[in-house]
Amino acid sequence: MTATAFEIGLNSFGDVATDDGRTLHDAETVRLIIEEAKLAEASGVDVFSVGEHYRPGHVDTATPVLLSAIATVTERIRLGTSVTVLSTNDPVRLYHEFSTLDAVSNGRAQLVLGRASATESFPLFGYDLADYEQLFDEKLELFMRLQREETVTWSGTVRAPLVEQRLQPRMRRGSIPTWIGVGGSPNSVIRAAHHGLPVMLAIIGGRPQRFAGHVDLYHRALQQFGHAPQPIGQHSLGLIADTDEEARETWWQYWEPVVTQLAEERGFYKPTRGRYEAEIGHGALFVGSPETVARKIATTARDLQLNRFDLKYDIFHLPRQARARTIELLGREVAPRVRELLTKEPTHV
Repeated sequence: MTATAFEIGLNSFGDVATDDGRTLHDAETVRLIIEEAKLAEASGVDVFSVGEHYRPGHVDTATPVLLSAIATVTERIRLGTSVTVLSTNDPVRLYHEFSTLDAVSNGRAQLVLGRASATESFPLFGYDLADYEQLFDEKLELFMRLQREETVTWSGTVRAPLVEQRLQPRMRRGSIPTWIGVGGSPNSVIRAAHHGLPVMLAIIGGRPQRFAGHVDLYHRALQQFGHAPQPIGQHSLGLIADTDEEARETWWQYWEPVVTQLAEERGFYKPTRGRYEAEIGHGALFVGSPETVARKIATTARDLQLNRFDLKYDIFHLPRQARARTIELLGREVAPRVRELLTKEPTHV
């Protein structure tokens, strides 16, 4: 990793925003995300990514459509996903969508593929959770072959077979950047290494440094499979404001009810102010002033040998003004400060 090569990205999960206390309609939030991507480009952010969710309060259900709209109003910023649920997508359709996005954006498309931590897409599209692993494994193998081979003959259990199929529009030579999202499973790390793909570590709680073992496993697996070193990224949540106090108080107001609901649904710990402060201090929440967040990103980047850091900046009902300020500060102040810190001696928070 070099400081100049280190990338800073933004992730949206399509969380519905508010404006002066009014909850935006779904369509307004869709248009807001397009405007936020434009702001991200103007602020110097490297990558803008949109997730894929099917829960109330999220509008990122048609990610390739949204990214194509963003492509028409931007010129430089790279456009990707965070995460595409490959298990419940058809690899052929996904190839067509992203080869078209890559053409529309003049070669700026990329994506992160995952198995899904939220499983609403399985019943929605008629898939059985019992096939969770098999769906992802077979579809990943097919999707990568579609990217890397001119014509594909394939058969499996998750879709109809293909016989000498050539898809178009063709992706750029060598395929688009395709990352594997890793939420904590060593098997996901090995799967990414097997295909020679970069990994995006989804770290949403606890000390990021606990993933150091995954990073070591990934490097060893890449070598054993005969692949060259690949990039490593991190996805985490947070908010940037002009002061630490403003950032902490704003994020707590909107983070606490979201985590309370998740705790009830999935058995997570219930949020307390003490746990919250610990997550900011040494955990996976990147909340604070530009200097505070930059130092924490730089420290984590060194510890986990990162090449990229993506901040999920939206959360349910967060005011659009706070979202915009995070975007501006991340691109204009945090990103250059992180790169400066990475050229110096190791920093600690």
